Amino acid sequence: MDQNKTNRSFKSLIEILCVSTRLGLTSFGGPIAHLGYFHNEYVRQRKWVDEKSYADLVALCQFLPGPASSQVGIGVGVMRGGFIGGILAFLGFTMPSVIALIILALFLQGMDVSNAGWIHGLKIVAVAIVAHAILGMSKNLTPDIKRKTIALIALVGTLMWQTAYVQVGIIILAALIGFLIYKQHDESYESKIHFPISRGVGFVSLALFFGLLFLLPILREVTSSNWIALFDSFYRSGSLVFGGGHVVLPLLEREFVPTGWLDKETFLAGYGATQAVPGPLFTFAAYIGAVINGWQGGLLATIAIFLPAFLLILGTLPFWDTLRRNSKVKGALMGVNAAVVGILIAAFYNPIWTSSILAPIDFAFAAILFSMLVYWKLPPWAIVITGAIGGSLMTLI
Repeated sequence: MDQNKTNRSFKSLIEILCVSTRLGLTSFGGPIAHLGYFHNEYVRQRKWVDEKSYADLVALCQFLPGPASSQVGIGVGVMRGGFIGGILAFLGFTMPSVIALIILALFLQGMDVSNAGWIHGLKIVAVAIVAHAILGMSKNLTPDIKRKTIALIALVGTLMWQTAYVQVGIIILAALIGFLIYKQHDESYESKIHFPISRGVGFVSLALFFGLLFLLPILREVTSSNWIALFDSFYRSGSLVFGGGHVVLPLLEREFVPTGWLDKETFLAGYGATQAVPGPLFTFAAYIGAVINGWQGGLLATIAIFLPAFLLILGTLPFWDTLRRNSKVKGALMGVNAAVVGILIAAFYNPIWTSSILAPIDFAFAAILFSMLVYWKLPPWAIVITGAIGGSLMTLI
């Protein structure tokens, strides 16, 4: 019996690695698009997570600093396979773009890849994927007029004041509104998931997060080691950034260009390359690290910038599970989940729609891709391949 349980556990871990790696190879379009890919794969197709639990996890990751989409992926991996499952989900989703960007740093510096037709096609793929996710989430998370109104307020506020701190403020306001409106509301549901992480592990993870945040700058001054300085710069960037990958890019520019770690032209070349690869935008750190200290620097930078995200999600998941089951918190979560729908719609417009749908032919192609995904039920990897080929062909028209 124990052998059968071990075999099932091993099979589950292999499945997590394979699925997350496929997502890491095909998830183009930035953090909001990644949430759409995750929703389609983990919620719709495989049903590893139910709609409301997924929305709760997204809401939690919106509160935390760091790469929200990567944290959601780690969280799903933890739910499915425990601590090892979280590591495998992270490696599968992250390593394809890390490897690609290290290779680009070593061999393709100075090449302009940002205007390639196939990249534009992949941006249009993101339009179809995110639209599909929004339709599914809005149906389940904004079923009544009150929650539709919360989503509308979040949508308008996010579009009018486009900063990460406004987004966090809107989520907090939505939690308060939801608590006041739905505090007597009894919406019971049995979650299909659990968090196999103890509170002890949570406390240790949070202690490590804050300990490294304060200890690394001291070690940097005491040792004068370039490797520790590099680790400190990336760890601090990953720890203090709200709003995802697009926000960390200018922060990394200020951290490394004025200080002479690399020149502006090399930085911009990597910026363009980062837009061209799938996976999280935080993997831009791999490019910078490889430029500074070769492939070893690329791997060190990747570990340093993602370590805060990993520690935070492991540190908060055990307590989040308890809170979201508390009757006093359910109303606040209903408000937050409605606000997340509004925030996703705002991000769907800017930057996804505004950077992708530039002409009538782009809209027509997006409609085709959306139909392939929603009506013809084709897998996301087929949509990605079609988008890349179509984007290249559209440059000839």
